[in-house]
Amino acid sequence: MWARMEEIVMADKFLDDLRPGDKVVTGGVTLTEADIIQFALTYDPQPFHLDAGAAASSIYGGLIASGFQVVALTFRLFIQQGLFVRSSMGSPGIDELRWFAPARPGDTLHAEVEVIEVLPSRSRPERGIAKLRYATLNQRQELVCSYVVNHLLLRQPSAL
Repeated sequence: MWARMEEIVMADKFLDDLRPGDKVVTGGVTLTEADIIQFALTYDPQPFHLDAGAAASSIYGGLIASGFQVVALTFRLFIQQGLFVRSSMGSPGIDELRWFAPARPGDTLHAEVEVIEVLPSRSRPERGIAKLRYATLNQRQELVCSYVVNHLLLRQPSAL
C-alpha cells in the first residue's frame, strides 16, 4: 500500500510498481466563490455556477462548482504528487464518471485514488494501462464525485 502523501515523498512509479489495492490520499484544496465563478465563466456558464442569487433559487439552494471543475481539481491533486512524472504517456480516456454531491464555496476537496487494474500491453511491451479509481471527498468525507482514469504508463526498463 502507498502511504499518505503528506507523510512521505514517493519516488516515480512505473506500471510495474503498481498493484491493485495500492492507494494514495492527497492533500486538499478549498474552493472559493471566486474560483467557482471564474471556472464557470470560462467552461460551464450555467446560472447555478455563476450567480449566487440565481443559484439560491435553483434546486441546489446556492452556488455550486461545476462538476468538470471538481474532476479537474481532483486530477490535479493526484498528478501533483509526482508519481507518474517519468512514466506518464497520457490517457486514452476516463470511465464511470459520476457526481454524487455538489461542491460549494468553502468546501475543501481531496482525492483518494486506488489502483484497480494493471494491464501490460501485449503489442507494446514498454507500456501498459493502469486503471485508477479517483474519489473526490469533501471535508465531511462525503463522496462528491468518482471516476476511473486509464493511465497509459511506461514500464520499468528492468522489467522488459
